[in-house]
Amino acid sequence: MKILVTGGAGYIGSVVAEELLKAGEDVVVVDSLTLGHRAAVPREAAFEQGDLRDRVFLDRVFAAHKPDAVMHFAANSLVGESVADPLRYFRNNVGGGLTLFEAMVAHGTLKLILSSTANLFATPRRIPIAEDEPIVPGSPYGETKHILERVLAWLDATCGLRYAALRYFNAAGATETRGEDHRPETHLIPIVLQVALGKRDHVQIYGDDYPTRDGTCVRDYIHVVDLAQAHILALRALERGSCVYNLGNGRGFTVREVIEAARRVAGHPIPAVVGPRRPGDPPELVAASDKIARELGWTPRYPDLETIIQTAWEWHRRHPDGYRD
Repeated sequence: MKILVTGGAGYIGSVVAEELLKAGEDVVVVDSLTLGHRAAVPREAAFEQGDLRDRVFLDRVFAAHKPDAVMHFAANSLVGESVADPLRYFRNNVGGGLTLFEAMVAHGTLKLILSSTANLFATPRRIPIAEDEPIVPGSPYGETKHILERVLAWLDATCGLRYAALRYFNAAGATETRGEDHRPETHLIPIVLQVALGKRDHVQIYGDDYPTRDGTCVRDYIHVVDLAQAHILALRALERGSCVYNLGNGRGFTVREVIEAARRVAGHPIPAVVGPRRPGDPPELVAASDKIARELGWTPRYPDLETIIQTAWEWHRRHPDGYRD
């Protein structure tokens, strides 16, 4: 198939593009490069630079490449930033998503994988979080993903657009050629490794008074290649109908536990400083993956936190300045 990957110059999107190419698919990456890196796009993929809110641009892309399916990663995705500037998130995430869906229907591309989030669940009743957990978004960012999931359900019912919404929280790790390079960096594992590389003085812990085992937030970390494989499996299963899956390793780690694991992997002292809580951060998010394991046979190849961090550490040591673009 020919797969259009939005946000394919970003962290998860670029790794998914790499894995799709390995699986023998044709890939077209669409990215504005506002947050992504041109150097992260696989050389074998076609590339189109533009804004998803630009319908004229999307019509040209769909007419030129005629994709069979879309994997949609392009989004602003910072919880705290979305609390500070919610209108920007609704404008970009919802506006871009709706324009993309409109173009898909108009051009007859009726298969979509949506990169969703465990931030749909601010205060889950049960941990790990299963698909039947009531949705109460934890931030405007989470709300934008909820809106897109609801729109897709209606497009399935009215237009026959088949979709899979994959809800996950913390992608981590790297391949040999692709890793995390956000500017500014906000994700815990790359920040911790930047301290180990001497690029930061310390790690900031946002609150240590949460109702968790050591007072810091608990998160589920999934290797980015395992996420990519889940996207590919979900795409191939769309013939059976639309679906929603929560994705996780089923085990959460506190911020302090992640820092300690990184110390062991990198062999460096990593100072940590406790600061105030960050708006929009739930105490614990761990996503169950029983359903996707049962229905699609998805099994993480990198379930161990230290292994995930090791792959990230190797990439950051080879690319201390990221993609340099």
